[in-house]
Amino acid sequence: MITKLQAWGNSQGLRLPKALLTALQIEPGASVEIGLSPGKDAIILKPVVVAPRVRGRHRIEDLVAAMPKDYKAAEFNWDTQGRETW
Repeated sequence: MITKLQAWGNSQGLRLPKALLTALQIEPGASVEIGLSPGKDAIILKPVVVAPRVRGRHRIEDLVAAMPKDYKAAEFNWDTQGRETW
């Protein structure tokens, strides 16, 4: 397949043929990973499998990845502040 790069705003865009997207099982709007081959003479395009979100806006994997590497969990004793029954 031969295609052309086209201007798309301040970038260059490449349209991918439907047959290629079907073979890779990529649908419009899907996330893909793009990179260069080790010899830097080919572009590698891979579909990204994203875990579905169960609730809310955040995934636990993203939250854990954002934690500082030196994070240590700790317990706090808040004592009682009023007339708590526990």
